[in-house]
Amino acid sequence: MALLEIEHLKKYFPSARGTVHAVDDVTFSIGKGETMGLVGESGCGKSTLGRTIIHLLESTEGTIRFQGEDVTRLDKRGLKKLREDMQIIFQDPYSSLNPRLTVHDTVVEPLMLSKRFEGDALEAEADRLMDLVGIEKRFRMSYPHELDGGRRQRVGIARAIALNPKLVVCDEPVSALDVSIQAQILNLLMDLQEEYELTYLFVTHDLSVVRHISTNICVMYLGQMVETCPTQELFDHPLHPYTKALLSAIPTIDIHNQKERILLKGEINSPINPKPGCRFALRCPYATEKCHQPVELHEISEGHFCSCCRLNEIN
Repeated sequence: MALLEIEHLKKYFPSARGTVHAVDDVTFSIGKGETMGLVGESGCGKSTLGRTIIHLLESTEGTIRFQGEDVTRLDKRGLKKLREDMQIIFQDPYSSLNPRLTVHDTVVEPLMLSKRFEGDALEAEADRLMDLVGIEKRFRMSYPHELDGGRRQRVGIARAIALNPKLVVCDEPVSALDVSIQAQILNLLMDLQEEYELTYLFVTHDLSVVRHISTNICVMYLGQMVETCPTQELFDHPLHPYTKALLSAIPTIDIHNQKERILLKGEINSPINPKPGCRFALRCPYATEKCHQPVELHEISEGHFCSCCRLNEIN
């Protein structure tokens, strides 16, 4: 059973030049305990989609079902309850933490707001959370500027899991960290997922990271989903030309198995009042007039969906 079901979700922003279609008709689902990787270039709408799902941004159109219940439009009481079940880990561990709060106060805050703990039980739970994410007790009264990036992100993770949420949106949680620290944070997230049966929506532009942690992968381009399938299937049998270009950019140290780099040329279509058809058509080497007609995500094989109208001709 799917924990989260997104159907035809849209998020538009008005601008002086027109309407920005940041997220445009996106549909997918995530099963309980799974990790859905969301990949694509910067500016394709990944973070906007994640924030819209957990109601940091109000959706323009579409349906968000959480545990079978439509949570698209909630009042304040319903939204407060949803906040306990849906949380987010932000990309920048410095700007996402209150500089006036210590590590202890940051972790305690959601516990106090929930009113689940009081007195000694509150302090014990805060200590347990800090120990769980690997924050030493000597940093208990430290402020964010006194910590390195890895420890700051651990504080953000402790805050996110404090109320035992069911869904956590990980918005590029390791992109601002050194490579050695990235591995530690990824392993921590995977350990927490196994222990608490967490479900992740993992937003990233790094395909090597998403391959390591994800159950399924969705590829986005300019606000739309162009391909989605199980992780290994995507790496073994990519179908969409944009997916193939992304995979060709992954560096490898095997000199005997180097991939030919696919260089994308042409203009990037504007997300402001976009024309019908494939939004990748202007950069696609296989594009024809047919590609400028409306195209939808459709199932190619079991669990493998793609939105290219020329698949049979180019694969």
